[in-house]
Amino acid sequence: MRKLLLFLSVIIVGLTFIARLFYLQVYTSNTHNLYEDNAIRKVYDYPKRGFVYDRNGELLVANQPSYDVMVIPREVEPLDTLEFCSLLKIDKEKFIKTYNKCYRYSPRLPSVFVSHLSKEDYAVLQEKMRKYEGFYIQKRSLRHYETSIGANVLGDIGEVNNAIIKKDPYYRMGDLIGKQGVEASYENTLRGVKGIKFIQKDRFNRNIGPYKEGIFDTIPEQGKDITITIDATLQAYGELLMQNKRGGIIAIEPSSGEILTMVSAPSYNPNILVGRERSRNFTKLYNDTIAKPLFDRSLKAQYPPGSPFKVLNALIGLQEEVVTTQDRFSCRMGYYLGSRRLTGCHHHSSPLGMTDGIAQSCNAYFANVYRRIIDKYEKPYDGMNAWSNHVKSFGLGNYLGYDLKIGNKGRIPDGDFYDRWYGKNRWASTYNISNAIGQGEVEATPIQLANMIAAIANRGYFYTPHIIKNIDGETIDENYTTPKQTTIDKRHFDPVIQGMFDVYNKGTAATLRVKDIDICGKTGTAENFMKINGVKTQLTDHSIFVAFAPKDNPKIALAVFVENGYWGSRFAGRIASLIIEKYIKGDITRIDLEEWILKHSLENEYAKPYTGEPFRINGETTIQVVDETEYNRLKKQLNKINNKKN
Repeated sequence: MRKLLLFLSVIIVGLTFIARLFYLQVYTSNTHNLYEDNAIRKVYDYPKRGFVYDRNGELLVANQPSYDVMVIPREVEPLDTLEFCSLLKIDKEKFIKTYNKCYRYSPRLPSVFVSHLSKEDYAVLQEKMRKYEGFYIQKRSLRHYETSIGANVLGDIGEVNNAIIKKDPYYRMGDLIGKQGVEASYENTLRGVKGIKFIQKDRFNRNIGPYKEGIFDTIPEQGKDITITIDATLQAYGELLMQNKRGGIIAIEPSSGEILTMVSAPSYNPNILVGRERSRNFTKLYNDTIAKPLFDRSLKAQYPPGSPFKVLNALIGLQEEVVTTQDRFSCRMGYYLGSRRLTGCHHHSSPLGMTDGIAQSCNAYFANVYRRIIDKYEKPYDGMNAWSNHVKSFGLGNYLGYDLKIGNKGRIPDGDFYDRWYGKNRWASTYNISNAIGQGEVEATPIQLANMIAAIANRGYFYTPHIIKNIDGETIDENYTTPKQTTIDKRHFDPVIQGMFDVYNKGTAATLRVKDIDICGKTGTAENFMKINGVKTQLTDHSIFVAFAPKDNPKIALAVFVENGYWGSRFAGRIASLIIEKYIKGDITRIDLEEWILKHSLENEYAKPYTGEPFRINGETTIQVVDETEYNRLKKQLNKINNKKN
C-alpha cells in the first residue's frame, strides 16, 4: 500500500509539473500575456491624429512632432538629478513629485515624466539619455491648429486622467485624448490605433532585441481625416462681429441640418491649449468666472427666447384652430385683464392681424392667441400639455441629439410643471401669460432657437443639427439625414413666414434690409436679471434675433444672442443681417451695419454689476465706443478675412 501511495505521489507531482510547464510555455505564450511579462519591454508607437477640414476643404487642424520623456520607475538607477533637472528645465521638487506619481501609477509600466519637449531641448537631451537608466524619449504627434478661430468647435486634446484609464483600457497614463469640440466628439475616429513593439530584456534588464523577431509587433494606424460642416470664413467673420460682446451665434443650413457657424463669445485662440503651456493657459481661462471663455454659450447658455417665440405661438394657434389669419386684436400699449395690465407693449397701429402682429411684435396679439390655445381645453392642464407638445416638436425643451458632447435641454413647461408650482387645478392661462412672448418659464439655447427657425424655413420639418460632414468619404449617421416632422401642418407656415418677411420690410427690422436678399426674421428683447449682493436686480435686456434667407429655398437659418444688447434690432439684428449677406453674397454691401458693430462695445455693460454703475432698462443710453487702437485691430482682422476669401 505504501509503495502504491509513493508511486501515485510521484505520478501526481510529475503531472503537476507537466501541466504547469504546458501552461507557462504553451497556454500563456500569446500576445495578451506579453503585456504582463516583466522580461519584455512594451514600447508604444503613437499614430498621427486625423486632420480636420472645413466644409470647403480648408485645413483647420494638423499635427506637429512632440517629444515626451518617459520613465519606468523600477528601472531607474541612481543619477545626477541636478544635471537631469537642468536638461529638462524643471526643479528637483518637480522631479520628485512626478516620479512618485508615476511610481504610484505603476512601477513597471512606462509613464510620461516630462511632456512636449521642444525640438531644441530634444536634440540636447537625446545625446545624454544613455546616462539615465529607466528613462527614454518617445515621439508622438501634437495638434497644430492652422487657424485662430473656432476654439469651441475644434476643441483641444489633453492628458487622460485615472477615471478615463479605468473606463477605457486603450489609454495609458500620459496618453492624449480629445477634451472638447470635435476632438472629443470624434476621438475614436481621429486618434487612430497605437502600434506596439515588444523588446526582450536580459537578466541585467538590458534590451537584447525584438521579442521573437517582432512577430507580435504591430504598426500604428493613422487616425481618419474628417470634414466638418463649419464654414471657416463665416466662423471667423462671426467671431469678429462678436468681439467686445458676449453671447452666441448658430447658423444652420435648413436643407441638411449642417451647422455653418457656431460662435461663442468671448472666445480664445485654440493654439494656447497646445504644448507645455496648456495647463497654465487652461487654468487662466477656467478661473475667468466673469467672462467665462470656456463656457460655450452657443450650446449651453439658456436664455428666455423673447419675441422670436411668438412665431411658434402663431403656428400653434393655427394648428389648434383657435385663431385665423383674419382675426384681429386690439392693443392698448399692452394686454389687459379687466383693468390690470398683464404685459406691456410698444407703440404701433391697432388692431392687428397675424402678419402685422408678427411684423410689429405685438405682445397683446400673442397674449390673446396664447390664452385661446390653453383655454380651448376644459382644463388648463390639458391645454398646457397640448401647447407644450407642439413646442417640443420643434426641438425645444430637450437635447437635440447633435454630435457634440455638451449642451443643455432648455425648459418648456407643461401641465405637471404648473401643478407642482401652483398646486393641482389651482392655476389658469393668465398665470403664465408671459409664455406668449417668450418670457416667463420658457428658456432655450441658441442652437435650439436656430433649429426652430430652420424648421419654419422648411415649412414643418428639420434635420438634427450636426457638425460632421464626412469621414474619409464614409456615410454619416442616418440620424442626421432623416427629417423630423413637427406637429404643425405645412399649410400653416406661409402666413407666419409672410409675417417674418414683413419684419424686414415694414416691421421692427426695416432698417436692417439687405439688397437683393429676401430675409425673413424676428426681433427679440428678453429681460435679464442677476442677483447683486443677494438682491434680484434687472440688468440691461438681451438682444435676440432669428432669421432665414432667402424666403424661398432658404440657404441659411440662424439665431443670434447678444447679452445685455438692449433690444433685438440694435446688436443681434445687425449681426444677423451681416452674417446672412456674408454667407449668401460673400461680400458686404451694408458697410454701415458692419462699421457700427465693430465700433461699439458692451464691455461697460458687463462691468456694471461690479462697478455699481446704474442700469437703464428703458430708453436710449450711450453705448461704449471702442478706442482707435481697438478699432484698427478689428479692421485689420476684417481685411485678413476678406483677403482670404478672395
